[in-house]
Amino acid sequence: MKSIMLVCNAGMSTSMLVTKMQKAAQVCDLEVSIWAVPVSEADNEVAANSIDVLLLGPQVKFLLKDFKDKFEPDIKVDAINMADYGLMNGEKVLETALVMMEE
Repeated sequence: MKSIMLVCNAGMSTSMLVTKMQKAAQVCDLEVSIWAVPVSEADNEVAANSIDVLLLGPQVKFLLKDFKDKFEPDIKVDAINMADYGLMNGEKVLETALVMMEE
């Protein structure tokens, strides 16, 4: 099963996005694990789980270089598109993560 972890500042809005991504995956009959953690727990989550894609919420996008340096190439790392995040477009964010897995 593929896994996508979202990293955010506190987690409220990101958890709503996770729910929308999970629904989009269900509609497409995809087996994918999607969850969100606050930035303070990211290292522990990476150590404890097999993660394919790590997406940063816009509020922690400033950490993108640090996360890429720390986790790539084992884990694909990027920031969530601000418009997709603002619109809570779970389908588009899921699509982005799936494309990253193919690269």
